[in-house]
Amino acid sequence: MKYSSFKKRITDCAKDFCDEDFLENRKNIRIKKESTVAKNLGIIFDATLKISNNKGFQAMTMRDLSAEAGLSMGALYSYFSGKEDLLKMLQSQRRSVTKKILEEYIAREADIADKLRTAIRIHLYLSEAMQPWFYFSYMETKNISGPEQAKAIESELYTERIFAKLLSDGEKSGIFLRRNHQLTASIIKAMLQDWYLKRWKYAKRNISVESYANYLISIIENFCLSAGKTGKPQKSEE
Repeated sequence: MKYSSFKKRITDCAKDFCDEDFLENRKNIRIKKESTVAKNLGIIFDATLKISNNKGFQAMTMRDLSAEAGLSMGALYSYFSGKEDLLKMLQSQRRSVTKKILEEYIAREADIADKLRTAIRIHLYLSEAMQPWFYFSYMETKNISGPEQAKAIESELYTERIFAKLLSDGEKSGIFLRRNHQLTASIIKAMLQDWYLKRWKYAKRNISVESYANYLISIIENFCLSAGKTGKPQKSEE
């Protein structure tokens, strides 16, 4: 799958979860028109990420957010009571989008090697489509505390567990070599993070997300596949 054809799925899914945010927080959101809520929540979330990735979430004021989003202070408080509620809504929506899409694409594959390839590719595509949020979530984890910090840490471990399980299942079926699957999963995660944390580096080198995905998949396969086991050949995305 090319990245360009993947982006529409992200847009559709994000809208679905904005609608769910409205239903879940109906008692606190004072705007009753669902289409207005979905549209403005998207604007607010994007503005929050832009400001936070420049100066930090803790340093962002509601006046900063009002100016960037083009919404009055009163309008902002129609959606949430303060920054903590905003953080909770933003993180919940983006985590839900990521989890839903990642699991959806992995479930489409029957072959264990294809599942691992897809998990790597779709994670990269998600982080490309939602790079400001992936960067924000990583950088702000150390600055927040309590339940939201715990959820941020759990979100990172969640994807590592997906990779570790796929590698373990592959070993049991004879496709993958016996390795330290937890450590391999952690290294895969680190290479995925390098894409969205240092996006400028790859942009400067004219490396596309498809090229990075293909190269990373080939590295992991060369390390993990048993001798004589190739799985189904991956299709070029170029």
